[in-house]
Order: sequence, then structure tokens, then C-alpha cells
Amino acid sequence: MKRLIAIFAGLLLTANSLGFADEASYNVKLADAKGKQSEAKLILSDQNKNVVVRVSDRSLIMIPYDNVDKFSYEFTKKHRVTEGAIVMVASLGAGAIVMLTKSKSHWLYIDYHEQSIPKTMVLRMDKSDYRKILEDVKTYTGKDVEMLGNGRNQGN
Repeated sequence: MKRLIAIFAGLLLTANSLGFADEASYNVKLADAKGKQSEAKLILSDQNKNVVVRVSDRSLIMIPYDNVDKFSYEFTKKHRVTEGAIVMVASLGAGAIVMLTKSKSHWLYIDYHEQSIPKTMVLRMDKSDYRKILEDVKTYTGKDVEMLGNGRNQGN
């Protein structure tokens, strides 16, 4: 019985290493033209061969892999001035320390076309997921992610 379980476990590991996964799903934020960000889910599907971005359990956009022109990655750094000012009002002095720190945002740009009309989707990735998302984009779509600006210095 133990041998049968070991063989079955080995088959599962082999199947996973060959890339037989159906889809990868990540929580992201979708940025609109005004910079407002909405909670969303990024889904890369092997079975359907498309990128899906859902907001509130409805499919917002579905992009076939063949319609994707390129994926790009960039991260931005900014000082936490606004957050620091709020903390400073609430707790004397602590906000100054927050104002001196920087936050990083990780961005995935998806350039695609819909009936010859070029479009771009901008997603903000969580700092704990962005590396895996970049790997999965390559695995699922076969397309390399172009590193822009600060993204080149990340060492991905």
C-alpha cells in the first residue's frame, strides 16, 4: 500500500512539473485611466488559452493569448507622504518616520489588440505574488515579460 501511494505521489509531481495545470489565479488591482484601482482577479488559463481579469466575480475582459502583443513589468517607488501626514496628526512624531519610508508598487502592463484596435491593461500586483505572476505569464502564454525602467534592476 505504501508503495502504491509513493507511485501515485510521484505521478502527481511529474504531472505538475510538466505544466499540466489548468489555470493560475492571482489577486491584483486593475487601474483605470484616472488611476483608481479596483480589486480584481487575474486568471491565466491553459485550457481556454486566454487571460481573464475579473472584478467582483464578473468577467471584465478576456484576452486570447494570440491577441496579446506584449507583457511588460515595472515597479515604482514613492515616499509615503500622505500616509505619514495622517499618522503624524494621530501620533505626534511617528508620521515623520513613515514619511521618510518608500513604498514599491509592482505593475504588469498587458498590451493587446481587439480587432486591430490596440489596447493596454494595467494591473498592480501584490509584492508577495509578482515574481510568480511573471513566471506564470511566461509558462502559460509562452511570451516573455519585458522589463521596463526600474523593472530591469529587480533581477527577475
